[in-house]
Amino acid sequence: MCVLGLGLIGGSIMRAAKGAGREVFGYNRSVEGAQGARSAGFDASTELSETLSRAAEAQALIVLAVPMPALPSMLDHIRESAPDCPLTDVTSVKGAVLDEVCKAGLLQRFVGGHPMTGTAHSGWSAGHGGLFTRAPWVLSVDDHVDPRVWTLAMNLALDCGAVVVPARSDEHDAAAAAISHLPHLLAEALAVIAGEVPLAFALAAGSFRDATRVAGTAPDLVRAMCEANSGQLLPAADRVIELLNRARDSLASNNSVAELVNAGHAARKRYESFPRSDIVTVTIGAEDWREQLAAAGRAGGVIRSALPTLDSPQ
Repeated sequence: MCVLGLGLIGGSIMRAAKGAGREVFGYNRSVEGAQGARSAGFDASTELSETLSRAAEAQALIVLAVPMPALPSMLDHIRESAPDCPLTDVTSVKGAVLDEVCKAGLLQRFVGGHPMTGTAHSGWSAGHGGLFTRAPWVLSVDDHVDPRVWTLAMNLALDCGAVVVPARSDEHDAAAAAISHLPHLLAEALAVIAGEVPLAFALAAGSFRDATRVAGTAPDLVRAMCEANSGQLLPAADRVIELLNRARDSLASNNSVAELVNAGHAARKRYESFPRSDIVTVTIGAEDWREQLAAAGRAGGVIRSALPTLDSPQ
């Protein structure tokens, strides 16, 4: 397999995949990142054309782990040098990536992916092979998805120690807006507000630290994910503004925030008891397999071990 981009996520995939016994090589634009990988014993290069030619010769699974703004150019290079390779990605939005893959003419070999993990740090040195252990790894089950490519992506995620959550791209983006992109904006706002209050930073402890942790993420990465998912993030932002306005009005008129606090507490309790059932009965490539997986993922199902394929022994 071939990893393009050896930052936090791509570098961690390279480590985890090699640890699982896979042959893996990769590309990184920065010399520092590639040298760091080579110094640690990994097969990394700063020569994109050579890396893609090698991927094409080996028919390697290509993992796109570059920032969203770099994606169109990278897809152009893949179309020119390795158009027949199976392709997946790790970007935190799926609809925008899908659009770019369509423009590049690579749709039939593509399965969108998103490991739901990370830290506020970036670069090769921030990664480690255990980053994906028990983490949800979303794999898209859109109508175009080829069962063979989906199986390759599933096996990669499982080899990295993740659990696979199947989802359609639009449903992923709506969920990511609520549980990832909106929290980033809220963390930034909380950090700004605290910075405007004398003594706030001197008193800040666990609540502030936990609520603003992701505000430590590099601003360009936050902008890339939020702006690429604006269609889903806007209604989520509208909803939180509505809730805060109602709480503000209730506090002003009744000295109460009970409605928001009670609803939030109840929602958090539902999250804590949300079921995580194993998906075991779906055969990849069978009739309606994509719809079955999407429904199972929506209900909280995860894949912990490889599912059978239509052409494999049952």
